[in-house]
Amino acid sequence: MTGANAGIGYETARALAGAGAQVVVAARRDSAGRDAAARIAASTGSPHVSHVLLDLADLESVARAATDWSGPLHILVANAGIMTVPELTRTGPGHELQFATNYLGHFAVATGLRPALAAAGGARIVCLSSSAHLHSPVVFGDLDFRFRPYDPRQAYAASKTAMVMLAVEATRRWAGDGIHANAVNPGAIATGLQKYTGGPQTPVERRRERPPRCS
Repeated sequence: MTGANAGIGYETARALAGAGAQVVVAARRDSAGRDAAARIAASTGSPHVSHVLLDLADLESVARAATDWSGPLHILVANAGIMTVPELTRTGPGHELQFATNYLGHFAVATGLRPALAAAGGARIVCLSSSAHLHSPVVFGDLDFRFRPYDPRQAYAASKTAMVMLAVEATRRWAGDGIHANAVNPGAIATGLQKYTGGPQTPVERRRERPPRCS
């Protein structure tokens, strides 16, 4: 499970471990993954919780993690993400950071682990999306904001639209391997993801922010 060291990912990993699943916590910092795995094991009593180093923004890190995996994989939860990074930031290869982390890294993880998923004989992929996907399509002509002004919210929205598309296409193309994917909108949940936005907002709060209409 990606991003299982905090927030939704941590709670999901803890619930799975508590139900008896063997859980692997994937985190971009080794210390964070190790600490989360230890806390999950302690709180659930499960001896089957481990961690792996995985930086989704670094495709070499993704490739190493996929290559090092052994055995079948029954559930891949593509949870990790970053949100509304204020300044335009690109990865080494030149990809906008939110799209690279939230989508490209997960695409690479899923394709790299496809043999392990197929070996499970009925695997599931869970792609964490967001209602934000309603606010932007995937702008294929300018994924990295080279020809248009950078908008952090649109960048995030496009990455979540791409995650929905990943779920659709993974199921369409890999159903023959027994692999099925679903996109999940978890709703507004207070986690570290909102550090650039001031926290999650309810629909009522969003309505209150709108300027009054002129009569």
